[in-house]
Amino acid sequence: MSKALLVELYTEELPPKALRKLGEAFASGIAAGLKQRGVLERDGHTVFATPRRLAVLFDAVLDKGLDQPVEQKLMPMDVVRKPNGPAALEKKLAAMGRGHMAALFPDGRDGSDAFVIKQEGKAEFVYLQTIAKGQTLDRALEESLNESIDRLPIPKVMTYQLPDGLTTVKFVRPAHGLVALHGDKVIKVNTLGLTAGRTTHGHRFLGNADIELQSATDYEAALQDSGKVVAGFDKRRALIETQLQAQAKALNASLGDYSVLLDEVTALVEWPVVYTASFDEAFLEVPQECLILTMRTNQKYFPLFDSAGKLTHRFLIVSNMQVTDPVHIISGNQRVVRPRLDDARFFYNQDRKERLEARISRLGKVVYHNKLGTQLERVERVAQIASVIAGALGADHVATGRAARLAKADLVSGMVGEFPELQGIMGRYYALHDGEPVEIANAIAEHYQPRFAGDRLPEQPISCAVAIADKLETLAGLFGIGQLPTGDRDPFALRRHALGVIRILIERDLPLSLADLVKNAFEAFPKHLKLADAGTELQTFVFERLRGYFADAGYTTQEIDAVLSQRPQLLHKVPLRLAAVRAFAGLPEAKDLAAANKRVLNIINKNEDIAGKTVAPDRALMTETAEIALMDSLEQIAPQAEKHFTAGEFQEALLLLANIKPAVDRFFTEVMVMVDDPAVRNNRAALLQQLGTLMNRVADISKLAA
Repeated sequence: MSKALLVELYTEELPPKALRKLGEAFASGIAAGLKQRGVLERDGHTVFATPRRLAVLFDAVLDKGLDQPVEQKLMPMDVVRKPNGPAALEKKLAAMGRGHMAALFPDGRDGSDAFVIKQEGKAEFVYLQTIAKGQTLDRALEESLNESIDRLPIPKVMTYQLPDGLTTVKFVRPAHGLVALHGDKVIKVNTLGLTAGRTTHGHRFLGNADIELQSATDYEAALQDSGKVVAGFDKRRALIETQLQAQAKALNASLGDYSVLLDEVTALVEWPVVYTASFDEAFLEVPQECLILTMRTNQKYFPLFDSAGKLTHRFLIVSNMQVTDPVHIISGNQRVVRPRLDDARFFYNQDRKERLEARISRLGKVVYHNKLGTQLERVERVAQIASVIAGALGADHVATGRAARLAKADLVSGMVGEFPELQGIMGRYYALHDGEPVEIANAIAEHYQPRFAGDRLPEQPISCAVAIADKLETLAGLFGIGQLPTGDRDPFALRRHALGVIRILIERDLPLSLADLVKNAFEAFPKHLKLADAGTELQTFVFERLRGYFADAGYTTQEIDAVLSQRPQLLHKVPLRLAAVRAFAGLPEAKDLAAANKRVLNIINKNEDIAGKTVAPDRALMTETAEIALMDSLEQIAPQAEKHFTAGEFQEALLLLANIKPAVDRFFTEVMVMVDDPAVRNNRAALLQQLGTLMNRVADISKLAA
């Protein structure tokens, strides 16, 4: 029979940042196991996850799986036909637990087992077809549950003993209860030393300690009504968000960016209630980033902002207790947050007693990498690279160098030591306090940008120069010592650094050559560090990230290949090239021209006298009308295309190629390139080389050929 199935694992407090993933993985793992064993009638299920439980409710599960046909490959028919073949087959079957089976051929059937012969290529094989009896639900569920638990994305496994004092169990947190109900029937499965029953547990203080479930479908309502537990993660999250927004609106305030904190807080409470609290307004003299970070990170509070985005002295608490008078909860939280804000104010005031510039020398005691030296040595390399970039951009290279030297000084400040997330941000505040120019202070903060996908980019040329230099120094240094990303492992975030360089160059439209940038980055490292010459590898790495960047922007693989196969060094021009390729691909002539270009490249590559060289075709050696016509077309169109290309008008340059199609078609119809006379053969190849140069000036359009 098909009924709803509930599975709940009751535990001690689960890690909040992992709760949502644990709940989804727990449910999907059991679902996959039940489906594989033929007892899951429909895929629908509901996931529940609270700080002390993982649970799932399936809509329709059978009490016994359906019988399943199974086919097993036995051996080649040629072996069976040999004198000892039947004996070998029976031995194989016995090893499989099928027992003695006589008279296998010609009728090939013994009970529910059948033998069939299948042709595979030139050989025939014998297969055994059987019917596997469907599993009972108790066996299917226990196997599926244990498999799901074994595969959970557990951040850190705990080892603990069961009450018997003898059995050791490993799980993310000690588990104390297991529920498994199929309709109203308990399924006696076992896992983690627990045997399933029908008793769940409510809120520690507000609900019933033990709740007897009559059926699987009673679960969510029983927990909410009797247990004071909102079991669904998303439902609990929405409830918290509604209360937060209502409280903020009542105070004429806003919440800022709170989504990550909301997920974490949802994983900390079972019966959420939001209260308003406040702190002494005198703390607002501290940079608001410090106060926001300590409230969100340490206390899990939601700071409130005014209409201008400025922090106010009020904040919201998400409590796990609903009480008639919350005065003690509010005052208790206000007492707890004060020392944290005091610490932030202390660090801020102490840090400002020493100029940022005076901290630079202390970076010499901070190891950056054991093969690449200290942070001070790194700062000097970044300053050198940034100054060169600033010169290329026409920016103040002196100011850029100073910004680069000051950029890491806040790493040895008290505030950043306490809150590493504030590096750069505090450097900006301290630079302004020291009287540094605004553009230098901004560069200190912005040189870390973009910190993550979709993050803001540095604004001004000085900031861009320091940001690019910082990322390139990291890339060059780590590539130079062989610390490249492998598979999913990228401990130094080199992919993020490369994408950051790409985004700044393209989205800030900076006319900087990638080859020059990489060369300058490697040249900043002293010879005694003995870096490997990995410039080519680093460029390839950047182009790989560039492919992903433009794929995310909606360009096709063919369009991207057409442009990036030529490894254009001015990345800020690549979007224009891609747009030109897309426009060209829409022409009626594009398909034939792409195919012709592919043919041109093949001919040139096979001609040893022409390949890799630049040879001008000689009109005096031309005898065919079609080759003369192609030469005339090239001489007419090439100057116009070059003019457009030089001006960065890539689309106009590519679209001109439509005019050359008739001459190209006629050439390949009437002219044979590979003639016996080497002078004529090479001259025609040189003509095609000139055609290929014109066609591939913007992109390799042969990549567009199917």
